[in-house]
Amino acid sequence: MTDGAVTQPARVLVAADKFKGSLTAVEVAERVTAGLRRVVPGLEVDTLPVADGGDGTVAAAVAAGFERRELRVRGPLGEPVTAAYALRDGTAVVEMAEASGLQRLPDGVFAPLTATTYGTGELLRAALDAGARTIVFGVGGSATNDGGAGMLAALGARLLDADGEPVPPGGGGLRELATADLSGIDARFRDVDLVLASDVDNPLTGPKGAPAVYGPQKGASEDDVAVLDEALAHYASLLGPEPADAPGAGAAGGIGYGALVALGARFRPGIEVMLDVLGFEAALDRATLVITGEGSLDEQTLHGKAPAGVAAAARARGIEVVAVCGRLALPAEALGRAGIRRAYALSALEPDPARSMAQAGPLLERAAESLAHDFLA
Repeated sequence: MTDGAVTQPARVLVAADKFKGSLTAVEVAERVTAGLRRVVPGLEVDTLPVADGGDGTVAAAVAAGFERRELRVRGPLGEPVTAAYALRDGTAVVEMAEASGLQRLPDGVFAPLTATTYGTGELLRAALDAGARTIVFGVGGSATNDGGAGMLAALGARLLDADGEPVPPGGGGLRELATADLSGIDARFRDVDLVLASDVDNPLTGPKGAPAVYGPQKGASEDDVAVLDEALAHYASLLGPEPADAPGAGAAGGIGYGALVALGARFRPGIEVMLDVLGFEAALDRATLVITGEGSLDEQTLHGKAPAGVAAAARARGIEVVAVCGRLALPAEALGRAGIRRAYALSALEPDPARSMAQAGPLLERAAESLAHDFLA
C-alpha cells in the first residue's frame, strides 16, 4: 500500500460523471468496480453515478432510485421525440437536453437560429401534472438559442409579432417579437420550488453571453451569433425585469433567463443541487475512498463540473479522492487544489483518441486496477 492509501477495511464510493461519447455514468461505475475487484476481491463498493445538470442528469437520478417517466414531446427541430424525466417523493428531475439537446439533432445537422425549447416546456408541464412540488431543472447540452421562448410558449406564454401572430420558433424568430404576454403561464409554478441547476453562470448576451460563447458549438456562424445576440437582447427588453446578467441567465442558449424571469426559478450550481438530490452526503458516511471522474479532466472541470463538486464535498469530510478520466489536461498541482489526490487517464494506456474512446470500457477497468494497486491493495 502506498503512502496516503486508505486504512483497511476499505469501502469505496464511485461517484463519477459520464465519459461523453463512450460511457454513461452508470457504465463508468460498473467498469471501475470490476477493475477494483479484480485486484481486491470482495471489496465493498458503493456506486452513485452523478451529473451536473447537463445530459445524463435524468439517468443519474434513475440510478439513485427515482422513477423514470417517458412521454412524447416536441424535439428541437419540431419533430416528436421520446423524452424522460425522473420522479420520487414529490421531487422531479427534468433535463432539458432530453427534449431540446444536441443529442436530439441528426448527425451533422444544426439549427442555431430555429431550434426550439418547446419540448422542454412539455416536460416541465408533465412534472407538474405528476404532482411534483420541487423540480430540479437541469440545463446544459442544448441545441437551442431561444432564451427559453419555446419552453414558455408550451407553458402558456403568448409571444407575438406585430400582427398578433406567434413568432417563429428559435432565437432568430425573437427579432420579430412585439408582445410578450406571460399571464397565461401555468399558475402551478407559483407553488413549486423550481431549481435551475447549471454549471454555467454566463449572462444572456454580450461578449460572454450565450450566443457568443456557446453558439458556435451549436453551429452558429459569426453572423448567426450577432443575430442571436441582438434577438435575445430584444427579447429580454420585453420580458424583464430579471437582469439578463443574472447567474444562470445564459445557460443552455438562454433557457436559464426564461426560467428565472417567467417561472420564478432560483439558480444553484448544478453539481451542488444534484449531489443533494442523489443523497451524496449519506453515501459519504460509508466511504473511506471516493473515486470520481469524467471524460476530460481539464480547466472546465474546475469551474462547477461534477468531479470538482464531488471532490470538494468529500474533502470537507476528510475523505481522500482520486479520479479516472479519458483525458487528463490538468497538472498535479491543479488537481491537488481541487481536492483530487491523483488521476488515472485512459490516454496514458491508449494515446490514440479514437481507439481510446472505442475501447473505453476495458481501458477503464485497467485504470481501476492500477488505482486499486496504488490505494487499496
